[in-house]
Amino acid sequence: MIEGTFGSKGELYFEIDLITADGSVITVNALLDTGFTDWLAMDVQDIESLGWSFIEPEKRLTARGEAEFNIYESTVSFDSQELTIPVLGGEEITEVLIGLPWLETRRLVVDRKVGLLTLGEE
Repeated sequence: MIEGTFGSKGELYFEIDLITADGSVITVNALLDTGFTDWLAMDVQDIESLGWSFIEPEKRLTARGEAEFNIYESTVSFDSQELTIPVLGGEEITEVLIGLPWLETRRLVVDRKVGLLTLGEE
């Protein structure tokens, strides 16, 4: 189980480790976006700097309409588990976003009143 933090507007942030193509680890705060139906999204420039492998371009429907993204294969470490997952790369993505698939096998506990935010397998 990992503990998260609340942003100034109540956003839900969790630390994840991005593992570069050369094996280096970069820890980032990722925003849990419950309206996002994929694993991970990042700005394409950030993805390319990590050396992750390009898979294919793909069109997706977003809140702003249809947009084209590049799909890459990423390696991340989350709650001491190393995972290989697809990441959507797009222009002007200002936050590292994690989406709903993280909740398929993990329990999200949010109690802002007492400052409790966890995501774990329990």
